[in-house]
Amino acid sequence: MPKGQHSPDRQVATKHNALSQFDELTIGASGAEVRRASEWLEAACRQRNVPPALVEQLALCLNEALANVFTHGGGLALAMPIRLLLEVRLDPDCGKASVTVSDAGTAFNPLSIPQREPPRSLDEASPGGLGLVMIRRCADWLDYRHQDGRNHFTFGACWKPR
Repeated sequence: MPKGQHSPDRQVATKHNALSQFDELTIGASGAEVRRASEWLEAACRQRNVPPALVEQLALCLNEALANVFTHGGGLALAMPIRLLLEVRLDPDCGKASVTVSDAGTAFNPLSIPQREPPRSLDEASPGGLGLVMIRRCADWLDYRHQDGRNHFTFGACWKPR
């Protein structure tokens, strides 16, 4: 690789505007990259004064969303870079942090999946399929769009500033 260029899985960027602060990271599809993404998210949120409990919730959502991309996204999801965008917005009434996971995998709208009823007994319980349930429980909102051949899945949380 020519000097001065970065591989696509090592890009990190920070942007600011009057209302929001953005951090971006591009990763590849591997366990090591998931760990790096979690560390990036935690550091960026800490730098932006996102409450620690919400950082944990967002990190759990991120890990589950990436696991779903790796497991269900298909070959393109694994071969193409995965882009992560953190937006932190501080308004007088509330703080909001959202993460968007953008992948080139098979188009899949997680919002189209009906909410799963919790099992009433161990006999009704089945393994797997709980990632989206956990994301829905940890996030205050979810959004999805498919644009330019990529899935853009966003989850977020809000808090009252001190």
